[in-house]
Amino acid sequence: MALSMVSGSFAVVQIRGKNVECPSTAAGFSLRAMFGFPATKLRVTGRKNLSLETNKLIPQASLTTAVEEENSRETEGIPTPKVIIDQDSDPNATVVEITFGDRLGALLDTMNALKNLGLNVVKANVFLDSSGKHNTFAITKAATGRKVDDPELLEAIRLTIINNLLQYHPESSAQLAMGTTFGITPPKQQVDVDIATRINIVDDGLDRSLLYVETADRPGLLVDLVKIITDINISVQSGEFDTEGLLAKAKFHVSYQGKALIKPLQQVVANSLRYFLRRPTTEEASF
Repeated sequence: MALSMVSGSFAVVQIRGKNVECPSTAAGFSLRAMFGFPATKLRVTGRKNLSLETNKLIPQASLTTAVEEENSRETEGIPTPKVIIDQDSDPNATVVEITFGDRLGALLDTMNALKNLGLNVVKANVFLDSSGKHNTFAITKAATGRKVDDPELLEAIRLTIINNLLQYHPESSAQLAMGTTFGITPPKQQVDVDIATRINIVDDGLDRSLLYVETADRPGLLVDLVKIITDINISVQSGEFDTEGLLAKAKFHVSYQGKALIKPLQQVVANSLRYFLRRPTTEEASF
């Protein structure tokens, strides 16, 4: 399935009664940017005016030591919300895991919100460990019965879950990046994207590489990451996207023409991601 990219349009998600526009990173092209599909070779033009047209709702990460220590003092007693979207562990379903200490209930409202996105919750589970209560859901697309492979819909899942956290657990606002705009209490310290952004690529066998990205969280980030990668003709096969507090951490299995990325191509991918993630509003004139 191709994604149609059209200049001047935005994806919109409603969070706490407000609409937020989630611009993507390219337009005017047809892109196979789904997990498990090859990338197409695209030409990158200006970034600010390039965005993704969609009528879908676009509803885990480690903090730097300084941010971790500061937030721990200022929000003592409030656990760090974590949302994991896992494409690797189940070949037939997308696995979502939500943790917020021991404060979460059965999350029936969250399951209903996911169903409103055209999804089926085929399995639910709860387990406890030292970090708290973990609610996991195995979800599939209602229309096909298959796992979710569309980055737009995966981002919609992520933001829908965060929306419900903000609505039913407003104390999570101070621990989430989107609490700045949509929560009742913004985080007391913001993350510097230049400092927070970390990228690493390692070989994962002969036919693929493993790409790790850690950066400041924001709406539309998952879609943007996949778009940046596929813009340079890299195929995204599967992965995991974690939201943990103020940052997001992604892990993608990637390949180039069915093989692992060679060192020069790894550097191209890393440089491209650093450039766009650290300068999310770069003007076209600056190219």
